[in-house]
Amino acid sequence: MGKIDNHFPRPQFVREDWLNLNGEWGFAFDDENRGLKERWQNTPDFKQTITVPYSYETKESGINEPTFHPVVWYEREVKIPASQQGKDVLLHFQASDYATTVWINGQYAGAHQGGNSSFSFTITPYLTDDETQQLVVRVEDSMSSHQPRGKQRWIDENFGCWYVQTTGIWQTVWLEFVQEQRLEEVKVIPDFDQSSVKFHYKLTEKAVDGEIVVETVISFKGKEVRRVSFVPEGKTTQLTVDLAANIHEWQVAHWTPEQPNLYDVLFVVYANGLKVDEARSYFGLRKISIQDGQVLLNNRAIYQKLILDQGYWPDTNLTAPSAAALEEDIEAIKEMGFNGVRKHQKIEDERFYHLCDQKGLLVWAEMPSAYSYSIDAVRMFTTEWQEIVNQLCHYPSIITWVPFNESWGVGAIFSNKKQQAFTESIYYATKAIDDTRPVIVNDGWEHTISDIITLHDYEEFADAF
Repeated sequence: MGKIDNHFPRPQFVREDWLNLNGEWGFAFDDENRGLKERWQNTPDFKQTITVPYSYETKESGINEPTFHPVVWYEREVKIPASQQGKDVLLHFQASDYATTVWINGQYAGAHQGGNSSFSFTITPYLTDDETQQLVVRVEDSMSSHQPRGKQRWIDENFGCWYVQTTGIWQTVWLEFVQEQRLEEVKVIPDFDQSSVKFHYKLTEKAVDGEIVVETVISFKGKEVRRVSFVPEGKTTQLTVDLAANIHEWQVAHWTPEQPNLYDVLFVVYANGLKVDEARSYFGLRKISIQDGQVLLNNRAIYQKLILDQGYWPDTNLTAPSAAALEEDIEAIKEMGFNGVRKHQKIEDERFYHLCDQKGLLVWAEMPSAYSYSIDAVRMFTTEWQEIVNQLCHYPSIITWVPFNESWGVGAIFSNKKQQAFTESIYYATKAIDDTRPVIVNDGWEHTISDIITLHDYEEFADAF
């Protein structure tokens, strides 16, 4: 699918009216945690500047300060385009590490905890009639080993294979301009065996009022496959659509690494005959299953030749420097003869998964680990992992979920009943959100429950291995 702009931060649900907020922001360290008491959100006077979305630890941020600072603040003015006046305004963060609080014109707009999952707030109630609006963001991080952190260090110096921490905003920030009557989200679940696709629609409360019609148009390489419409009876609706059509002699197009076919989808919402919302998406018709000890893609055994992909750049750390850099990495992986990646200890920029969808690269999606076990660690991990699975389950290139790696964060799993129960609960919680992919629990080491048993061996020499 070539229609989606790779610079759009959310490739699986694209709207035309949006504003990228990356670039220069005011910035301040708050090592003494004075900002809240002194109400910096009302009168930000930050002396430094930073280039968002790069964290202050990176060269490209303009600060290049590797020392850990527990609290950082951001500020910038935003102009709402005249063409977007009167619409609802959504503020999106693709990722901010770790606890993020947002104020618009001095008013509290929302908060989120988790360094890897995306989140958003409706900021319309806090906008004024002024030409510019003031956006202030406070992010609090920690060096706690109980917090999901992946390969980020939790001591002052790099050690082993752990590198400089990432603090604050580290993926794109953007505004989206929408009508009150709109789709909040659409989950797309292809059914390979039935040559069909199921859509789970969720509309806003306002979209249930009045004469609402939702239209879905599915196409393949410019050829219309199906056009269906329905009148919603409530906020949520499910619809299954048959994909068999005269697009070519086989009637349906399957997604594989060799032929990464993608269907385009257009969603349109009409209120009283007028178009009030439009979003573009896509999907791949493919199936991942396990039978007789083999992983199957589209009911055929597939040999997975994957690399362990860290997703780390010299001048931008965890943040991808550009969509072109992501694409270059993917093309290099395929040119070396690999057909997939295990994206290690990182939730990547969503443009990465979209490019993998386009280019046919298989992905194991892995949660960044915590390194100590506690009730707080369970809570933080569980909440964020569920958000991530819900966020990424749309991408056909993702074929496996990996919530745990090598007993990191569950170091006593071999004998500790609580840690065993924790990993088992994550397995079932993942299946409750997405039952279409295998889940590997504790990749490489002691498994409790797992769809695939994996072993990691670091022996250098073949004979000894």
